Amino acid sequence: MVSDRFTGKVAVVTGGARGQGEGIARFLAAEGCKVVIADVLDQEGEAVAQAIGEAALYVHLDVSDEAQWQAAVAATVERFGRLDILVNNAGILSWTPIEEMSADDYMKVIRVNQLGCWLGMKSVLPAMKAAGGGSIVNTSSLAGLTGFAATSAYASSKFAIRGMSKCAALEFAPYKIRVNSIHPGPIRTAMMGSPDSTLNDAYRSLPIPRAGEVEEVARMVAFLACDDSSYTTGAEFVLDGGMMAGFGGQG
Repeated sequence: MVSDRFTGKVAVVTGGARGQGEGIARFLAAEGCKVVIADVLDQEGEAVAQAIGEAALYVHLDVSDEAQWQAAVAATVERFGRLDILVNNAGILSWTPIEEMSADDYMKVIRVNQLGCWLGMKSVLPAMKAAGGGSIVNTSSLAGLTGFAATSAYASSKFAIRGMSKCAALEFAPYKIRVNSIHPGPIRTAMMGSPDSTLNDAYRSLPIPRAGEVEEVARMVAFLACDDSSYTTGAEFVLDGGMMAGFGGQG
């Protein structure tokens, strides 16, 4: 049974062509939300939109390009009449030690993950103001709360997303726009390098002894995107199986 918490709502999900973004887009659509899938993977993105049906639209979007953001927002409003929700999910990961990483490679991650998120919030603001409010969910990471070796660029970008989410929450509050960040730990996607069940073996020492599932992230996003979280802004939401609490919970 479809709930009514997304009736009349329109969401843009970046990085929505596969993995976590695809899962979020499909979950929101199943809940009754109109969904715009934004990505640079045109074939995959179009396929997801077609699978969802009339409630979905695919748009090509390089999140580091402000002009493409403006075009994506315009396409959203033209197709669905409004924009209520932004899920800044697009991101890239580089496992490279500082000693071995070039400045260009560092900035490539920063441009997609950090600048892309910032441009997204800036670009959707006029449409959300016109809609009378909205919700922005920015995908940070556990790496936005603590360091991991060989992820200096990724962690830098994810710490930045955490900070800019708080700043935007303060700036956007007068327009009834809430902004929160989510911080997934190990989630079974291709980005983790081992999307099959064997990934769970690496996390058997967690209090919840497994990797997380995409749908678990999608449910958190849905909570923050709708009025169920109407008194929540500027906050971090961690989905890590208890990793930040410490290892060894299962003995």
